[in-house]
Amino acid sequence: MAGGGESPRGGVNAIGLADTLADLLARGAPAVLIRIESVAGSAPREAGAAMVVSAQGSTGTIGGGALEHMAIGLAREMLSDGAREREIDQPLGPEIGQCCGGRVRLRLRRADAATLDALAAAEAALTRPEALIFGAGHVGAALARALAPLPLSLRVIDERGPLLAPLSAFGRTVETALPEAEISAAPPGAAYVILTHDHGLDFLIAEAALARADAAYIGMIGSATKRATLVSRLSRAGGPPADRLVCPIGAAGPKDRRPSIIAAATAAEIAAALF
Repeated sequence: MAGGGESPRGGVNAIGLADTLADLLARGAPAVLIRIESVAGSAPREAGAAMVVSAQGSTGTIGGGALEHMAIGLAREMLSDGAREREIDQPLGPEIGQCCGGRVRLRLRRADAATLDALAAAEAALTRPEALIFGAGHVGAALARALAPLPLSLRVIDERGPLLAPLSAFGRTVETALPEAEISAAPPGAAYVILTHDHGLDFLIAEAALARADAAYIGMIGSATKRATLVSRLSRAGGPPADRLVCPIGAAGPKDRRPSIIAAATAAEIAAALF
């Protein structure tokens, strides 16, 4: 179907492509939307993965490698010859120098306003999981930077405004003296990471997070001793069980305790829980 009027079946598994395409169209720069329509067997990306290609560059990925290189080349041919749409059914084998063993069907579509509308609607339908970071100190700031490239909604909560200000580039910042109140307002399936400057406050936030049965991840910075202290306190007070609490965070990663290393290991834990 020419012209991009068809809504992408099953949506597009990417966020930000609509903004890129809108900018290209506003500048009068021709572009092609490449989308994986279906996958059989092993492939580097799933159905719905997409990218936008212009004469000058590309945004997004359908998995890289020879398949993506070939698709970009075909898209640029379309930009040159004026073709509106192409479909490619491609085995991922020796023919293109890949050994995934699967097969993908690609649709390449010359972008127009209808394509943009369909892409924007598909992106709007995607649900971004939410991650709440409690504490904007060294590790909290490093974790915000580590999570920023991921397709999630990020909220950083602290009572110290000057520490929050530089983190607004990575997500929403909330300056509050009652951080535990943010937990009740969070959507189902959120991740909670507790990194404040005060152990008593950490425990208060952890208890509130553990009371939510729908939390995808609850992590607290500290040690096995700190975890045991919280477990004991909750047990005495009849609080929620702490079996879902990850403490210390990032323990499966390197033993290096620099904030950026802790953040990288913790980001991996959060990604595994959310995606």
